[in-house]
Amino acid sequence: MKFPKPHTLKEIAKLIDCSFIGPEDFKVLGMNEIHVVETGDIVFVDHPKYYDKALESAATIVLINKEVECPKGKALLISEDPFRDFNKLTQHFKPFKSSNASIADDAFIGRGTVIQPNCFIGNNVTIGKDCIIHSNVSIYDNTIIGDNVTIHAGTILGASAFYYKNRPEGYDQLKSGGRVVIKNNVDIGALCTIDRGVTGDTTIGEGSKLDNQIQIGHDTVIGKKCLIASQTGIAGCVVVEDNVTIWGQVGVKSGITITKGTVLFAQSGLGQTTEEGKTYFGSPAVEARAFFKERAYIKKIPEILKKLKDL
Repeated sequence: MKFPKPHTLKEIAKLIDCSFIGPEDFKVLGMNEIHVVETGDIVFVDHPKYYDKALESAATIVLINKEVECPKGKALLISEDPFRDFNKLTQHFKPFKSSNASIADDAFIGRGTVIQPNCFIGNNVTIGKDCIIHSNVSIYDNTIIGDNVTIHAGTILGASAFYYKNRPEGYDQLKSGGRVVIKNNVDIGALCTIDRGVTGDTTIGEGSKLDNQIQIGHDTVIGKKCLIASQTGIAGCVVVEDNVTIWGQVGVKSGITITKGTVLFAQSGLGQTTEEGKTYFGSPAVEARAFFKERAYIKKIPEILKKLKDL
């Protein structure tokens, strides 16, 4: 998430009431999670296990809960609670904005697009040309939708990320300031839910087709021409490369990559990055050929035991 204009380190420190290490006029351009940070971004870290990863990342400003040696060319924001202060920054730069109309005044809807009754189109939403948005679809603020997109009834684009910190008093949610981006020629079935990114984009690539009742987690990126069948759940920060096929009731763990041309058979549970062009089945999912070969051997066990008994 980039800020509307550059800020100084001193200005950001003042916003969250914390100390800093580095020149007070050090440029701060935005804030992001560690997997999408760029030069000029703030990243937060609140556990020693991840200090090095954050300090060595592409981020040039590290919001951290301990004073450590500052890497050359970077700056530190020293906070008692980086999680809390990252949320403060999200709320400052991307505050919740209520709507007073079913279709926000600043929403842009392209030529030839049809919006069916009872839809909600939020603030700063862009919808391209020749789209069909069926009834009771909710499209949250800042969503971007390309041309020739079809979204069926009851789908929700842009709900908050399922991302929580466990505190003694209960779970504390990491606020979401990202977007949902739907590319051209995408079809989305009924009752799908696609969560917005925490700071970046959750993206559905050009030409991909989603069946009914699919959940896509925050910051996940779906590639081009993917097919995803109903009741599939994909966790946050997953990369699904081009031409992937996922059949029904598949569950996918966060932070992995489903490589180009992968096929996942129905009811699989995927917990690791796949190999390109291979087919997987089972929970935990393994290469399908190996799985079915093992099943064939298992079926032969009674026959083998009988032969051993007859010896």
